[in-house]
Amino acid sequence: MDQPYRPSAPGRALNWATEDLWQQLRPLLPGISVEVVARCGSTNTVLVERARESSGWRDQPVSGPIPLDPPPMPPTGAPVAHGRRAGDTQPCLLVAEHQTRGRGRLGRAWHASPGASLTFSLSAPLAPADWAGLSLVVGCAIADALDPPLRGVPPAIGLKWPNDLWLVDGPGRGRKLAGILIETVAVGGIRMAVIGVGVNIVPQALDDASSGYACLQELQPEAAAPGALHRIAPALARAVVRFEREGFAAFADAYARRDLLRGQRVATSGAGVAEGVALGVRASGALIVRTDDGVQHEIVGGEVSARPQPRDGA
Repeated sequence: MDQPYRPSAPGRALNWATEDLWQQLRPLLPGISVEVVARCGSTNTVLVERARESSGWRDQPVSGPIPLDPPPMPPTGAPVAHGRRAGDTQPCLLVAEHQTRGRGRLGRAWHASPGASLTFSLSAPLAPADWAGLSLVVGCAIADALDPPLRGVPPAIGLKWPNDLWLVDGPGRGRKLAGILIETVAVGGIRMAVIGVGVNIVPQALDDASSGYACLQELQPEAAAPGALHRIAPALARAVVRFEREGFAAFADAYARRDLLRGQRVATSGAGVAEGVALGVRASGALIVRTDDGVQHEIVGGEVSARPQPRDGA
């Protein structure tokens, strides 16, 4: 699958080669299914709802990738899922050619025009010793798949803590190329992770793109969504399996290489940490910010938004 896919002619369906992709993924995630739909609201929502149905509890709480107390038992008389076995925790890769109600972190919308983006979600049962840093691991996997590391060559794709990939324009500067949304839900005694990914593939004008807009065709002019999926999905599966065994520490060096914020002055929405200098991330995946009084603070996912401060004259 190393050869890139060429964009399909207008009006023709994309060739996703799902059988080939499934053959690559099933040794990594046994039991996985690969599904492609022309259109859906949100691939994350679809897979979260499937997990809820499998749990027998449609109101099952959904959270980010953080340690949680054991979930309560479903209420007596909970609805029975139709078409899926109770407690079904088989992995699934769900791709939407057009996602109409894509969701990002903190409830933000993910804007996508038909054929302009690669949008998919991967659901899989995970039981890591510590969930911290999963979004950073996912970012590393996607970036390395699209922009393989080369010794002595600065990365073209940077990682903006905690869940964005940016096309690098300079130190601490760039435009958003891809985003990640991770949710978890309990199915019996197992927690399912649903990892949503959106990658901009072709140029498009967005009036409200506050982080700027970048697309994969800026790096690879012939890039198309199916080819990007065939590069990303196996790398993501391998990373998730390794994360479950080894945690974020196994990816710390890979993240540091692409850390867009390290050494940059940043603004945050965290209480008592209005702004400071980003010093990298801890082994836990927390962002370290040193404020002007010299105190180092740990910023954890889901609580703040960190952004590079504009430079004078920029």
